[in-house]
Parts: sequence; C-alpha cells; structure tokens
Amino acid sequence: MFYFITKRMHEHTHEDGTTHSHEDGTTHSHEANEHVEDKFNAKKEMVLKQLLTSEARLRLNNVKIVKPELANMIENYLLGLASQGKAPGQITDDQLKQILLSAQQPKKDFKINRI
Repeated sequence: MFYFITKRMHEHTHEDGTTHSHEDGTTHSHEANEHVEDKFNAKKEMVLKQLLTSEARLRLNNVKIVKPELANMIENYLLGLASQGKAPGQITDDQLKQILLSAQQPKKDFKINRI
C-alpha cells in the first residue's frame, strides 16, 4: 500500500487503485469496514431470528425484496424494541403485518374532475 502526503490532507491508495482523503489524516481499509459491517449484519440477523417467528421472518424478507427502505425501517424498529426490552416475546406474522401497516405512509389519492 502506498501513502502520499499532501499539505492538509493525507491520501492513501489501495491496491485496487482507489484513493481516499481525510482532513484529519485518518486512514481506513475497505476490508476492516466490511468486516465490521459483516459482524453487525450477522448480529442483527441473529436478533431478528430470535425476535420473529419463521413466518414473520419470511414476510420481512419478502418485503425487503420489494421495498428495502421499509424493511430496513422495520428492522431498526424491531431492534430498538429488543434493545430496550420492550419486545412482546416472539413477533408473529399477524403482529408484523400490523407493524408494516402502521409504518407505511398512506398513499395519496388524487381525483381529477374535468369540467
């Protein structure tokens, strides 16, 4: 790995050719960030596996395919419940449906009247 030092910023070039600049002089590697992210995702999946029934997990995975933003919001909500100890035991498919319905923003219906 090569390091090039400039006046105010430190740049480093990875073996894949990408360069990153940091004002404070800090550096990072993609491998370390990916490792931390993988550990976080594994822990998140473990908690969700304990928190949701198999049917609810299947539903959440299906939602993740169609609406990833909604699924991430629900996952974060469920993880928050679990971390605060407010989770009501295992969440069933019907309970997850209710959470999904309450989390979705109502669709706006426009009606155009022609004169």
